[in-house]
Amino acid sequence: MKLVSNSWPNGGRIPQRYAAGRPDEHGGVTFADNVNPQLAWDAAPEGTRSFVLICHDPDVPSRGDDVNQPDREVPESLPRVDFFHWVLVDLPATLREIAEGEFSRGFTPRGKPGPASLHGSRQGLNDYTGWFEGDPQNGGQYFGYDGPFPPFNDARVHRYVFTLHALDLPHCPVDGSFTGSQVREAIRGHVLGQASFSGTYTLNRRLL
Repeated sequence: MKLVSNSWPNGGRIPQRYAAGRPDEHGGVTFADNVNPQLAWDAAPEGTRSFVLICHDPDVPSRGDDVNQPDREVPESLPRVDFFHWVLVDLPATLREIAEGEFSRGFTPRGKPGPASLHGSRQGLNDYTGWFEGDPQNGGQYFGYDGPFPPFNDARVHRYVFTLHALDLPHCPVDGSFTGSQVREAIRGHVLGQASFSGTYTLNRRLL
């Protein structure tokens, strides 16, 4: 099984249109077009009954002390943790492509609705739910795709990994407002095959 995209080369720099954040003309950052990329895959393993798609960033700072502080950088050496940008389950076994912009066009304050979504799928909560918790303008449940918006002062270029899992189950065994971590645990032992596609993104003007 192979996962590909015509939105950017595998492992290459992600264009701004697929990000949630971009540099602005005043030297700061602002929201971007937040369009989900096109993704396509070939024949699945025999016995596949559904797909799960997860996009995560493994390069998020484990501590927020220095995040988005204009007078310093988040050090490259700081330990990193996962941040989930898209959690999509119950994609039908017959599906072979997600179109560009099919699931997301623009950033939605307080989050897109969910979990029910296209093709009979369900979308989980991404980690902007926790990031904006307590924010009076943006706080809410963030379902579906919301793209890159790394700290503007991070010394590390962030990676974004889209992984498609072929399952031997017709439905992923998660309910309600589920998260990426819950899906990873739920599909353990049910993955017949998987494929990944990635890109990089930074808002650090020193690295652009």
